[in-house]
Amino acid sequence: MKFFWLLTPVMAWAAGCGGLPEAPTAASQASEESAYPRVNPTPWYEVDAAWPKRQASAPWSDMPGVAISKDGNIWCYTRTQPAVQVYSPAGELVRSWATEANSTAHQIKIDRDGNVWLADIGLHLVRKFTPEGKELLRLGTTGLAGTSTRHLNQPTDMAIASNGDVFISDGYGNARIVHYDRNGTYVKDWGSLGNYSGNFSIPHAIAIDSKDRLYVADRNNARIQVFDTSGRLLDSWKDVLIPWGFSITPEDDIWVCGSSPMTWRRDPKYPGAPLGCPPKDQVLMRFRPDGRPVQLVSIPKAEDGKERPGELNWVHCLAIDSSGNIFAGDIIGKRLQKFVRHTR
Repeated sequence: MKFFWLLTPVMAWAAGCGGLPEAPTAASQASEESAYPRVNPTPWYEVDAAWPKRQASAPWSDMPGVAISKDGNIWCYTRTQPAVQVYSPAGELVRSWATEANSTAHQIKIDRDGNVWLADIGLHLVRKFTPEGKELLRLGTTGLAGTSTRHLNQPTDMAIASNGDVFISDGYGNARIVHYDRNGTYVKDWGSLGNYSGNFSIPHAIAIDSKDRLYVADRNNARIQVFDTSGRLLDSWKDVLIPWGFSITPEDDIWVCGSSPMTWRRDPKYPGAPLGCPPKDQVLMRFRPDGRPVQLVSIPKAEDGKERPGELNWVHCLAIDSSGNIFAGDIIGKRLQKFVRHTR
């Protein structure tokens, strides 16, 4: 009876106001759904789980690098052999070639002339190759880390300027950007470990736009720093994401992959890991050169060892083709995936 007494005033009040509200009918629900135009205002992406057509002769491991050549072929750089694998847009294996057994892939770039550049954190090298794998230029000293003009220390990436000069993010062992001319002659370097402007804490990736502005993924500092080719700081994009990798389109859209900002974790599974490891999410962002973010793509974060198509696990690199499709490679997921762009 006590329960009834508590309900009675409520029911009496409802009766005085015209009764209790009726449950929504199917017709009213349909009316509510049609109150707004059902238009998708932003592009969306769907994984192509059948891409590429994998072959036993081309296994995958950690997938830190991807680039797209002028002919539309997709180049991936993986931590097994053959380390360099090239796929057609349809997913057919075009060619592959191996690096040294003790090398460790980190990033791949293709310059305006079609040359292939590899950043190798195992051998402390940045090298330039023909598309067939013939070495043309070597920067750093093989297997020897250092801070001199002739040494690198786990270089993470490289960017090639319009005049052919090379800028290297150097990297895990050093905290600097190193500038060489097109022939491999040392020009200068800048940066040191820290979190003030112009400092770096794991300069993890570097890219250059059509106006020769340099973008540096200052990963542990959760920012992107922008420089001119003389090393003058132009801008700093802070606290937007923890940047891991870049891809710049011909229209100077700066795509960045990584995770949203977070505090340092101490995960016994990954002792000594940098900021954002393991990441709490997986995001891809598109910026304009002035730092204005114009697009955010969120990809589900996979569980270790249980990765499903369309999920990413420690996304490390991305490349955008001429149709706007995204190719993304991850470390723990050990694969390269194609995300097809849709606009309707």
